[in-house]
Amino acid sequence: MPGADGVAIFVGFAQALREAGAGVTADRTQAFVEAVSVLGADRRRDVYWAGRATLCAEPDDVATYDKVFAAWFSPEDPRLRTRSQPPPRVVVQAGLEDADEGGTGSGDDQQVAMIASRTETLRHRDVASLSTSERAAVARMFEGLDVRVPLRRSPRRTPHRRGDLDPTRTLRDQLRRAGEPGPLRFRAPRRRPRRVVLLVDVSGSMSAYADSLLRLAHRLVSASPRQVEVFTLGTRLTRVTAAMRLRDAEDALAAAGATVPDWSGGTRLGEVLRAFVDRWGQRGMARGAVVVIASDGWERGDPVLLGDQVQRLQRLAYRVLWANPHRGRPGYAPVQGGIAAVHPHLDALVAGHSLAAFQALLDEVGR
Repeated sequence: MPGADGVAIFVGFAQALREAGAGVTADRTQAFVEAVSVLGADRRRDVYWAGRATLCAEPDDVATYDKVFAAWFSPEDPRLRTRSQPPPRVVVQAGLEDADEGGTGSGDDQQVAMIASRTETLRHRDVASLSTSERAAVARMFEGLDVRVPLRRSPRRTPHRRGDLDPTRTLRDQLRRAGEPGPLRFRAPRRRPRRVVLLVDVSGSMSAYADSLLRLAHRLVSASPRQVEVFTLGTRLTRVTAAMRLRDAEDALAAAGATVPDWSGGTRLGEVLRAFVDRWGQRGMARGAVVVIASDGWERGDPVLLGDQVQRLQRLAYRVLWANPHRGRPGYAPVQGGIAAVHPHLDALVAGHSLAAFQALLDEVGR
């Protein structure tokens, strides 16, 4: 596999291609990185064909791919040290409007590369360190996050090309043919969306991340309004699902802010999680669901109580994920009281500090 810097470059290229309108998914991005690791990253031609084979979902994406690739990996770019370079391409603006292939180059290619580079930089920046203008830019990028709602097997079965033999349909087909043998019919369990529950810490220690985490929640709710529930955690438990169902993200966050009474206040995670499990979890909301707790784990109360409640939640839920903003910092270890207490009962402890980390969290939810 390429090094960490190399992976960031190739993932950034896939993200720029997706923002340009191509049908790039997280699976295609992973396949692209794996293909580059097999072919090697030292030849521009190999990287080009690795990306074209894995990132182009349909023939219409090829023109877009060529434009973004030429802007992202220019022949003079030191990120790819090639043995033989093809002639430079004529590049158009990142909006990917059709251009005349025989035209002369302009400064648009540099502009495209700068925009793509800035976008990729913002994706990996800690949202707590962003300026006001950068926060506004990142807020617009949430719409580009790829959401895959997790699925569950339903007890109901549906006709399928393979699976278990369906004797009823097979017999009916033979009766229609007057008893003549014919193809066997099969059936397989249906796949239905699995519920996702987000518990977002909005206490004072999480104030720098609460806005972005609620934008992430809004993105999830927009993808599956009936299967996603959102609560805020602080000194009390507040259900904000109705606010998150508003179409516009800014309206949704404003409505959530008006609903939450303890924004940027204290936190009692153990007591609040106990209230959630008692009132909502055991009644069915958390049963078989993917539960995501977004918090730094700063617990002013008894960490043992917090660990006990997460353990109760883990028994009810299908998976319990914890997104910690500090998880993405170099040298981080889950040794703080609250995180240390809950860590044995988690299915995954992931980062929650940047747009790239939010995409990784969404991939983990949909896994």
